[in-house]
Amino acid sequence: MVSGFKSGMGRFSIHVVVELVLLCFLAGAIEAEYRRYKDPKQSLNVRINDLLSRMTLEEKIGQMTQIERKVTTGDVMKKYFIGSVVSGGGSWPAPRASAETWINMVNEFQEAALSTRLGIPMIYGIDAVHGQNNVYNATIFPHNVGLGVTRDPELVKKIGAATALEVRATGIPYAFAPCIAVCRDPRWGRCFESYSEDHKIVQSMTDIIPGLQGDVPADYPRNFPFVNGRTKVAGCAKHFVGDGGTINGINENNTIIDWNGLLSIHMPAYLDSIRKGVATVMVSYSSWNGKKMHANRELITGYLKKKLKFKGFVISDMWGIDRITTPSRVNYTYSVQAGILAGIDMVMVPETYVEFIDDLTLLVKKNVIPMSRIDDAVRRILRVKFIMGLFENPMADLSFVDQLGSQEHRELAREAVRKSLVLLKNGKNSEEPLLPLPKRTRKILVAGSHANDIGNQCGGWTIEWKGLSGNITVGTTIFDAVKNTVDPLTEVVFNENPNAEFVKSENFDFAIVAIGELPYVETWGDSKTLTVAEPGYSTLTNVCESVKCVVIIMSGRPVVIEPYLEKIDALVAAWLPGTEGQGIADVLFGDYGFTGKLARTWFRRVDQLPMNVGDPHYDPLFPFGFGLETAPRELKAAQ
Repeated sequence: MVSGFKSGMGRFSIHVVVELVLLCFLAGAIEAEYRRYKDPKQSLNVRINDLLSRMTLEEKIGQMTQIERKVTTGDVMKKYFIGSVVSGGGSWPAPRASAETWINMVNEFQEAALSTRLGIPMIYGIDAVHGQNNVYNATIFPHNVGLGVTRDPELVKKIGAATALEVRATGIPYAFAPCIAVCRDPRWGRCFESYSEDHKIVQSMTDIIPGLQGDVPADYPRNFPFVNGRTKVAGCAKHFVGDGGTINGINENNTIIDWNGLLSIHMPAYLDSIRKGVATVMVSYSSWNGKKMHANRELITGYLKKKLKFKGFVISDMWGIDRITTPSRVNYTYSVQAGILAGIDMVMVPETYVEFIDDLTLLVKKNVIPMSRIDDAVRRILRVKFIMGLFENPMADLSFVDQLGSQEHRELAREAVRKSLVLLKNGKNSEEPLLPLPKRTRKILVAGSHANDIGNQCGGWTIEWKGLSGNITVGTTIFDAVKNTVDPLTEVVFNENPNAEFVKSENFDFAIVAIGELPYVETWGDSKTLTVAEPGYSTLTNVCESVKCVVIIMSGRPVVIEPYLEKIDALVAAWLPGTEGQGIADVLFGDYGFTGKLARTWFRRVDQLPMNVGDPHYDPLFPFGFGLETAPRELKAAQ
């Protein structure tokens, strides 16, 4: 009995020991599985430090790498621990892709990122510079050159909020906007991306950032990135710094200006953007006094990060580090070294990612680039991802699909069009104004290359990178808008380029002529002549010499208008208004008055350029701040 009891006790003690060992093992396993960075109750710094401490060099460099959608697969995401994917201009999953198609693509890449060892979500970025402009059926807002005319920060903030919803509608959480360049020479092909030649207007327009990202709370840390949840997107102030001041307006060229000039003209909007919580800053292709911005450590690290205390991440432009050398990529390893040491945190590669990753890895292993620089970059990238809530909500869903091209957003864009129009001339003399036009009349001619063309209305960065002529997306042309507005008994005739005989023979009461620049972007838009596209001037002449006419110029900047001005009865600068052409008819026919004031000087001759308000040789055709006003028809009737 005793021996049996003892043997029973032995078996009992063995079981207890085994169970205790198992419990300890399970407790240890549970403890091992607890990762502070995955716990939203932990502080931001604890989460960042915990995750950073777990990362290998390969995982860190992966976070610093942004690759193009076209070369992205799930296997690539997993193999290289890719931290970000980009859609360049015109890079979409399929022609006329639906919001659902976009979401499915983004989620496929995200699932691959989450399946890696540490499960760090990737961030997908896109150039939503005037709405979600890569996407068919999105609301296309006026380009910045028109929005600056409104001098209405609250309107621009609403546009930011609407754009954020349409970007989120396609599953994307990061927009490369706003461009806060101060364009000092309209010959620059990106001038339409600039709100004004006056930095004060550009500064006020940075209210688009809280529209995109959300309002920074009063008790939030100063100069700290802020993105308020799933209805908002991370923004990007660009292009740091001085991109709008290059010699002769040549794209990606050299901005020659002293330090005080750089600080007083080109830098102020960055201070405002950082104060409003902008999440990222993109570096300019251009140079400052001969030094490429992508290699400028003094400005990126010394001024932006240290002096201004910017805590978001700095991203290169597409192929930006390649262009540090001339010719481009002549010494790619050096370019990687120079760009990363200058302070660039995320590199928009976008296709030769293996070479970038290999070169950066080698430079770190050889101690050419210190690990502290890599850790600074990754810390900033992770900070933005945590703040955005990507770790808690990495996957896109269909919640916002109905926001894409919504009627509410189109009405907002229509309002922006109305407020961005500048009336430069109204009548051959002040006693006989042509505008507002009567809605009930016998016969109206609508003419010109831009009168029935959505693509020409929208300009560059629309569906395709360079934009396209034609009805490339959903919207309302001027011709459609006129038909929608006039009395049903009024006949509206469209003829794109009528000859003088046709105009005379048809006995029109008046004509609306819409001409301008054809779509362009960047270097393709650099112009030494600043003329409208042919046959614009001949269309203007054929029509305006035969019948009373209002000429609408659609352009990304002021263009040559003399010696044709005397032929024109009324002249309207409509800039690049986007998809909602109804806003133009709203004002032409007097439902609303003209209120816009030039945010750019309108030159007489190209040989005057550069010429900005305050210059000693200032002799414009229409000065900065000019704009005639009209009263709405109902108000006129009441008077």
